[in-house]
Amino acid sequence: MHGEPLSPQDIDITTPSVARMYDYLLGGEDNYDSDRKACEVLLTEVPSTRELALNNRLFLRRVVRYLAEERGIDQFIDHGSGLPTRDNVHEVAQRVHPEASVVYIDNDPIVLAHGRALLATNKHTAVVQADMRDTDHIFEHPQTRRLIDLSRPVAALFVSVLHCLPDEDDPAGLVRDVMRRLAPGSCLVICQLVSEHSHVRAFVTDFMHRTTHGNWGRVREEGEVRAYFQGLDIIDPPGLVEVSTWLPDNDLAPRQKTFEWKEWGGVGIVP
Repeated sequence: MHGEPLSPQDIDITTPSVARMYDYLLGGEDNYDSDRKACEVLLTEVPSTRELALNNRLFLRRVVRYLAEERGIDQFIDHGSGLPTRDNVHEVAQRVHPEASVVYIDNDPIVLAHGRALLATNKHTAVVQADMRDTDHIFEHPQTRRLIDLSRPVAALFVSVLHCLPDEDDPAGLVRDVMRRLAPGSCLVICQLVSEHSHVRAFVTDFMHRTTHGNWGRVREEGEVRAYFQGLDIIDPPGLVEVSTWLPDNDLAPRQKTFEWKEWGGVGIVP
């Protein structure tokens, strides 16, 4: 499934990329006109999209800090990590544990190029270009084997990525496959886009599938995401929630003015 690594020369700037669209919504500069136009359509149809993206990034920072500080975890595998921005996983974790190890996983060649440049001087981090569905390749990769000790607790992150997988790729099965490889006390951080409105689920799913030429899965419902946590002990409080309410630092996070869709999930512990 992983095949030959792509190079930056292989980038199709005419087809929007989920990673680059996310970068645009966060105020980044590593995106193209096609990405920006796709985001503007989403912002018209689902106007809470930018606040949702910002809150999702704040959740990632909080949850990594919590896992490092409160649970003592110093190893992280970030599936579908996206483009580097401020306060990346390794930066948050290494403030708590200076030698914390982080492996970033993404299949976007721009992520690979920017990530490797950013991490070139950080020996405790690596970027692996891989399809997150290819669990064998990821866990057997030399960089993963170098940085991750599977006999100790690991945090596996699936933050805002499982909606990129269609049902036939069995995202719940992917979570179980990763879970079975991890030591007791490991944590899985899982959230994805959900909506209780069938027309929102249908519009976004169809639009993103067409726009990204099939590199998309489905906006789901809360019950479907809850099923991802089967076999895990959910950290509760706060439980499974809209992510801006997961142990918030303060009341200053960007407020979604509407909740036609939301990022929903939490953290499960491997028993």
